[in-house]
Amino acid sequence: MATMSKVADWIGVSAPLLDVEIKAVSNIEGANDSSVVFAVEADALRKALRSNAGVILASRKLESEELPLDPRVLWVADARYAFAVVARKLKGDVVRAGVHASSIVGQGVTVGVGTRIGPGVVLEDGVVVGDVQARVTIYSGTVLGNRVVVQAGAVLGSTGFGYVRSEETGEYLIFPQQGRLVVEDDVEIGANTTIDRGALGETRIGRGTKIDNLVHIGHNCVIGKNVIIAAQTGISGSSVVEDGAILGGQVGIGEHATVGAGVILGGGAGVLSGKKMRGPGEVFWGRPARPLKEYLRDLARLKHR
Repeated sequence: MATMSKVADWIGVSAPLLDVEIKAVSNIEGANDSSVVFAVEADALRKALRSNAGVILASRKLESEELPLDPRVLWVADARYAFAVVARKLKGDVVRAGVHASSIVGQGVTVGVGTRIGPGVVLEDGVVVGDVQARVTIYSGTVLGNRVVVQAGAVLGSTGFGYVRSEETGEYLIFPQQGRLVVEDDVEIGANTTIDRGALGETRIGRGTKIDNLVHIGHNCVIGKNVIIAAQTGISGSSVVEDGAILGGQVGIGEHATVGAGVILGGGAGVLSGKKMRGPGEVFWGRPARPLKEYLRDLARLKHR
């Protein structure tokens, strides 16, 4: 529970002197006088003003709209982001720290202060971990930074898919997979995601990166800071995704490819092995991935054939 002034303090704005107690965030339709709602569009703000919400977070771009003044409104640069900040603050630390009795913890494991290890988790020798939910397996040679969250079913530090073939017999033999996996601070890893360890070096996931469910990241990949990777994306070994890139769902990236800083790959995009996709803020789409305007032009040509 918090007051309106406390909510304003959390998001760095000034507040009118309303004696309002806030208990939860809510959608506009379900709001009551102890709820916080948000609006980024004019129609949503009109609905919020007609609602019973106790506090309304509104994007500052809407201040020019001809709308009635309301002391419940807090004007912010990005209402959606401010809403998320308030939600986190209201939720607080509800996770109980500790190691579940059904977990298997190897020798020399380092468990951070306030960390929860959920049921059925397997931590091999020497692992350093953050918050780990149910049925997660973390292999030795894996290091997790502070405030890292790993959702149920994820496998971290597994053996990479790297083989060498005998020219004489055609037999495949696994190449040594003895490197490590480093996950930096504030990374979140979705359910049933798998990230392989390095072969001889390391796989690294940069600070603040958010990874959705059912993602696979191959050995020796380097993922930068604050990258977004949506579900069912696969990244082949030794590829690089630079800071701030956004990968839509079902993106496929070949080995030794590079996705540059700030690049956006639309859902289902395919990046060929060795390809370099550059241009901060540029959107690439299609298989093989190409600039969005080029992709749409190609679609139009196909339609008129």
